[in-house]
Amino acid sequence: MAVAKNKSNSFLYRSWRFLKRLFLILFVAQFVYIILLKWINPPITLTQFSSWISGNGLKRDYVSWDEISYNMRLAVISSEDQLFPDHSGFDWKSIEKAIKYNERKPNRIKGASTISQQVAKNVFLWQGRDWIRKGLEVYFTKMIEWIWGKKRILHVYLNVIEMGKGIFGAEAAAQSYFNKPASKLNRRQSAMIAACLPNPKKYSVKPLSNYVAKRSGWVTRQMNFIESDMDIQKIIRQEATQKTKAQL
Repeated sequence: MAVAKNKSNSFLYRSWRFLKRLFLILFVAQFVYIILLKWINPPITLTQFSSWISGNGLKRDYVSWDEISYNMRLAVISSEDQLFPDHSGFDWKSIEKAIKYNERKPNRIKGASTISQQVAKNVFLWQGRDWIRKGLEVYFTKMIEWIWGKKRILHVYLNVIEMGKGIFGAEAAAQSYFNKPASKLNRRQSAMIAACLPNPKKYSVKPLSNYVAKRSGWVTRQMNFIESDMDIQKIIRQEATQKTKAQL
């Protein structure tokens, strides 16, 4: 009896040591991966892989910061997260409003994700609303805010976010919709792409859906309104170059 008990205790001890070691390895690995992504592009995301295996395709082409139009940078902030320069990853007022809205209308879910949260979800996690994913999203959002900084977060966002069914990133969107590189997107075109972001599988840029047609006008007005904000300018401005007339 004592021998069986000792074997059981030994097995539990070895299992506990294995789990602790595994957790430590996984924790160090993900931490190193986050640091590496400050300089290199994600090889593939779960969202991109899911799009490919589900038959929606996978069009993407990661490009450098200078190869993405000033207008495109401004458009996504205007559309998705106007407080992006000011928050530390979360817009708590918008989250509170979304929670109250969802309590009133549980069949019509309203989100309040910042650009940082969207990057954390799309680069490191899977789509869904379960509490495990939401908890991990909080962790990864804080980590990229701390390690990457705002400019890198926006750069990754503009390369990995879905901008149409199976279309990921500004370069793939620009080529698919307007037959031009992302660096040449003008204000109207950038606003149209940004307008589809709430649901890029549903709201199409080409053919132009009514939703995108209406929302892109609102996005353009928001771009004009927030463009002079110095905190936004510190993030989106191009180094050593000025906006060209072709982009206006």
